[in-house]
Amino acid sequence: MRKLKRAAALALMLVLVTTMVFSFTALADTPYVTYTINGYGQIRQTQTAYLAHATITKFGEESLSSPSDICLAPDGLIYVADSGKNSESGQARIVVGNTDGELVRIVGEGTLVNPRGVFVTDNGDIYVADRDAEKIFIFNSQGRLINEYGKPNSPLYGDGIKFQPIKLVVNAAGIMFIVCESNTNGIVEISPTEGGTFLGYFGTNYASTDLMTIIYRAILTDAQRAKMVSNIPATPTNLAIDGKGLIYTVTRGNENDTLKRLNIAGTNMIHNTDGTYASTPVAVVAGNHDNVYVADQQGYIFEYNNEGEMLFTFGGPNDGSQRVGLSTMVSGIAIDKNDWIYVLDSDRAQVQIYEPTEFTDLLHEALYLYSKGRYTEAKEPLSQVLRMNSMFDYANKAMGRSYFQEENFRQALKYARLAKDYDGYSDAYWELRNVWLKNNIMTAIILCVLLFVAYKVVKALDRRAHILNKPRKVLRKLKKNKFISNFTYAGYYMKKPADGAYGIAAEGRANWLVSSFILLIFIVEYVVDKYTRGFLLKNVMEGRYDILSDVGMVLAVMFALTACTYLVCTINEGEGTVKKIYTFFCYSLMPYILLTPIAYALSHILTLNELFLSQIIQIVTYGWIAVLAVVGLKEVNNFTAKETVKVILLTAFTALILALLIFIIYVLWAQVFDFISAIVGEGVYRLGY
Repeated sequence: MRKLKRAAALALMLVLVTTMVFSFTALADTPYVTYTINGYGQIRQTQTAYLAHATITKFGEESLSSPSDICLAPDGLIYVADSGKNSESGQARIVVGNTDGELVRIVGEGTLVNPRGVFVTDNGDIYVADRDAEKIFIFNSQGRLINEYGKPNSPLYGDGIKFQPIKLVVNAAGIMFIVCESNTNGIVEISPTEGGTFLGYFGTNYASTDLMTIIYRAILTDAQRAKMVSNIPATPTNLAIDGKGLIYTVTRGNENDTLKRLNIAGTNMIHNTDGTYASTPVAVVAGNHDNVYVADQQGYIFEYNNEGEMLFTFGGPNDGSQRVGLSTMVSGIAIDKNDWIYVLDSDRAQVQIYEPTEFTDLLHEALYLYSKGRYTEAKEPLSQVLRMNSMFDYANKAMGRSYFQEENFRQALKYARLAKDYDGYSDAYWELRNVWLKNNIMTAIILCVLLFVAYKVVKALDRRAHILNKPRKVLRKLKKNKFISNFTYAGYYMKKPADGAYGIAAEGRANWLVSSFILLIFIVEYVVDKYTRGFLLKNVMEGRYDILSDVGMVLAVMFALTACTYLVCTINEGEGTVKKIYTFFCYSLMPYILLTPIAYALSHILTLNELFLSQIIQIVTYGWIAVLAVVGLKEVNNFTAKETVKVILLTAFTALILALLIFIIYVLWAQVFDFISAIVGEGVYRLGY
């Protein structure tokens, strides 16, 4: 028994010693949630993409002190730019270690002043951006200083601009791309030839402006303009380079251009409009699969594909629990050949390590195969991704694009619809439509010819034998019906609103039943069009129906519009009654009733490049409705043009007041309801005792 206790004590001691010796904290569980974005632009939770694997708090016996940047060399070594302010030596340096937390070497002690950026080339040369020394230092792989570059002496750089490098990358030709603090001209580009040749500024951000600023600057004096806040472009926050030599930059406060991928001409090749960029980006690194990672200062990590679409976001700020995977203040990010992510937390002076899950590995494999044009091979990992998460829209999108490249357009259409990939859907549908037209064009032409011939034959027979006399009598009899007569009068009102409005005002054409019937048709068409229109024009989520709310909204708007218009017209001595006003408003909906079926049909047969036809019809429809309503308001109430404009403005103001009143009543009633519920709940609770 004693031997057993001793063995257990020895094992426990070994565990404790191992934990203390290795500055390596293993993951217990993942303390964050992973999100992705769906085809509707909504952030949704998904499978864990990266597991928080470990944390490196020091390399060997060397603790980090005020680190500011991290770089992972091709050989797998980690390079950390460290100011060393709070270290034992108190010297700035580059700390080099391996992924197991072992120290390899210290570089730059006694030379560096305040290193803010570090980059390692394929041959092992170490480039360091030293802000306070105002230089770029270059060390060889063994840590020996081999070169340094100061401020370019070219007049194109700017005499009054300081050279304070904070981040840099180097391409295969040895050209340095440097972010300098407070230099708003762009990235400084320096060639190593002739002791450092300034090639110019690269990837300059644009200053944002708005219409009001332009107007102010146009009308103000020079002295007044001088007092305005300067509108200058933002300085890039950080940058990275990929294997193709493309430069990635992140810039705080640059809205949809927060992340850029710049080609050799400095042109941005990605444009994100879904609002998924980091709010405070501090670092960026190119991935291994035409993807890119952005680190937010608060600890969130974003992964995007080569088009700037977000794949994942994970991580987060430390909540005080000191758990692996959460950061306090991120300042750098790096990635190795196996897609393991290394995030530098400058506040806690440590490196967080994340490893990809099987789900992410499969997605990356598909990305790689797709980028190489191996579409058929990409389908297998994509299928596995979709088996794990059938609602992962990016995988559906990639699957649809793969089928399209294989010319399986029907399957491409299916997956594009699942992913809400409008471009992919349009391309696949265009191909399918072409195939249908080729197979059926002759049948359609023959059918049209037969219909034309039949029309001519019936017309000729009617002239000779009057075969259509009976149908004409039936139609004339139907037109004499009061309901049908008033309904067809709505069509006359649509063509001649001034004369039609006179009929409503003076000839007894105002009718509750017919007007309500027209409103009912409008509601039916509105609901059908909203939920079943063509995919490319549909703006509601699949499977989401809120028909009662839609009907209630239409009825509420018509009631409010009629009531407010009547009140304003009565005050302004208008001649319209509630019945007449309601009638001409309902009659004004006829363009929608007649033209919406056409736009609806077109929405199912047009591609993206042709949708303007359906949109033109919609513009004409609403413009026509507005004209009919204004003319009806004027003629029914016998207003002048000036009085009509006045009434329209007053009606809009009244409707606004009514909406505000309804909102206030709703809020007050909700509070009363909550109060009553609380009292009832308290009573039930006390009665239970």
